[in-house]
Amino acid sequence: MTTRSNVDGGGLSRWLLLLMSVATGLAVAGNYFAQPLLDLIGRELRLGPSLAALVVTAAQAGYALGLFLLVPLGDLVERRRLAVSLYAVTAVFLLVAATAPNGTMLLAATALTALTSVGAQVVVPFAVTLATPGERGRVVGTVMTGLMLGALLARTASGALSELGSWRTVYWVNAALMALMAVLLRVFLPRLGGDGQRLSYPGLLRSTVAMFRYEPLLRWRAGIGALSAASFSVLWTALTFLLAQSPYSWSESAIGLFSLVGAAGALTASVPGRLADRGYVQIVTGVGTVVLLASWLTIAIGARSLAWLFVGVIVFDLAYKAVLNSNQNVIYGLRPEARNRINSAFMTSFFAGSAAGSALTSVVWVRGGWTSVCVVGAFLSAGTVALWALERITVNRTAGKLLKTSVRQSHDPAPVASTN
Repeated sequence: MTTRSNVDGGGLSRWLLLLMSVATGLAVAGNYFAQPLLDLIGRELRLGPSLAALVVTAAQAGYALGLFLLVPLGDLVERRRLAVSLYAVTAVFLLVAATAPNGTMLLAATALTALTSVGAQVVVPFAVTLATPGERGRVVGTVMTGLMLGALLARTASGALSELGSWRTVYWVNAALMALMAVLLRVFLPRLGGDGQRLSYPGLLRSTVAMFRYEPLLRWRAGIGALSAASFSVLWTALTFLLAQSPYSWSESAIGLFSLVGAAGALTASVPGRLADRGYVQIVTGVGTVVLLASWLTIAIGARSLAWLFVGVIVFDLAYKAVLNSNQNVIYGLRPEARNRINSAFMTSFFAGSAAGSALTSVVWVRGGWTSVCVVGAFLSAGTVALWALERITVNRTAGKLLKTSVRQSHDPAPVASTN
């Protein structure tokens, strides 16, 4: 039986926290490399635009399956071995993608790479478990900063490396880095067992779904996460269309660089976490959702003003990261022994919201342009405000009923024992 160490109170060194942050960033980056390279990939492998675009779809589908099928295993098996295995296998699949001779092989390698890249979502609750309760928010914020920067900078890195070599170069480089990361995680991560439950794999998956039934806060936070992710996806999908047309008419490379404005939100992701550690997690969520909604007015004005567009996107991104961080702080405190299943349930909902937002944007843009996009984005953001308010009302009402019951019971006279 694997021993548990540094669990819930052992603390987490800065070096190990940095390592885990970098590890999450490298893992998720592989899912975004192909996006700016679709034209190059299509020409070399003789794929039409629609088939080339399936590379992105394969990454999304693979990651969604991994969230549900692999992440819950962290509650069942030794977690260091699981994380190291996922990183090592991801490196192998990246090598397959780098040497793919045709589109079919590339699609398969992309889907498998995304499937196992959910190792990042094993590392996040791993870090939370190693952290003391008083530093949990900071740890979540720091690890998520690495993850967000990995997703953010992947497109820029792939474009730069493709100019130095070919579209395959970025896959070679990332494969080497993922192999190195597997070794470092094996050396520096402590051994950490599952929760000791004797669950079968099907039982584990059923338990993951059942978390929604047993944990009301998970349901509320999954809803807030899904709507915020959908709003985020609507914005960043439509931005490409906006910047490509008049009055901007930017090139693809310039549009790619615009994504760097999101670095502000990623680099400040630890701030909401520190506030959560001080007991302000609900305030962070409430303010974040309201700012998320309000930022759409500035974003709408940005249709013809780059300055307003920059301001709106930066404010939106800061609020989005704050909402995500506070959501994770809430759900990770629910059941320490089931963090991977709870994370799987939450992130699957989050990813579903993101995918729905992308699909919705293409329809809305064609029918109503930027104005309609902003209306839809604001509507989704308003949903996060409503869900947070309903959560607070429900939780407070439940707490009030429990308090009244407790007071009533404390005043009831003790039952008299029968003398019969």
